[in-house]
Amino acid sequence: MAPGLDAIDWAAPWLAPWQAKGQEVALQVLAGQSCAIALNAHCTPEFPVRFVLHESLPAGEAYEAFIFRSRQVPTREGLHDFFNGLCWLHFPRTKTRLNALQAEQIAHSGIHSVRGPARDGSTVFDENAAFLQAPDPLWHALVAKDWVRLFVTLRPLWAQTQLVLFGHSLLEKLVQPRKGMTAHVYRAHPRAPGLAAMDAWMAHDLSAEKLAAKPFAHLPVLGVPGWWAANGTPGFYQDATVFRAPRTPGVPSV
Repeated sequence: MAPGLDAIDWAAPWLAPWQAKGQEVALQVLAGQSCAIALNAHCTPEFPVRFVLHESLPAGEAYEAFIFRSRQVPTREGLHDFFNGLCWLHFPRTKTRLNALQAEQIAHSGIHSVRGPARDGSTVFDENAAFLQAPDPLWHALVAKDWVRLFVTLRPLWAQTQLVLFGHSLLEKLVQPRKGMTAHVYRAHPRAPGLAAMDAWMAHDLSAEKLAAKPFAHLPVLGVPGWWAANGTPGFYQDATVFRAPRTPGVPSV
């Protein structure tokens, strides 16, 4: 009933924002509850959606369109939909806004083998985004892929930085962490401390135009100071297969 949930290391630093609710939901599922029912137990009456068994998704209807129409999230057993549910619990406004943008794109363009730019950007955001609040020098070093400056020279600035993983596929992959795992980082407003404030700001900031432009910086997440013991050793950031040189210089506006 719960493949993979017993392998989650809740002491992993990237799971700190998720641990309180996540570990409780996971224990309920591991005890035999369906993932949907366990997630619903943490929803207030005002929560924007309810979780239902995946079989509730009608044949032929797009997943995002069904959620937008019914306010129900089809949920399978396993890590992927478990983390998607946790994202809904922690970022309900962002997920609601993202779903509305996805449903709007489906209504406008339909379902095709190749997604349009806005829907493609929305999918990348949904599956693999991380939110970063950081001082300007650190953000610019990240965008420039100046890894030594980002992780070594500016290492003290990480104490002033908040990085929250959002993408449920990214969270799923990190159950078995590997050095090359990379997040698509979206810069959050520096004056939005805490998850609730970040959620409200992100929901207001997202638009189809922004997502179509893919305003992401690529971050190998196990390079974050304090997130992986090995990154404190000399030479960790010299691995060019992970910490790749930029293709083109410049800092995009976000």
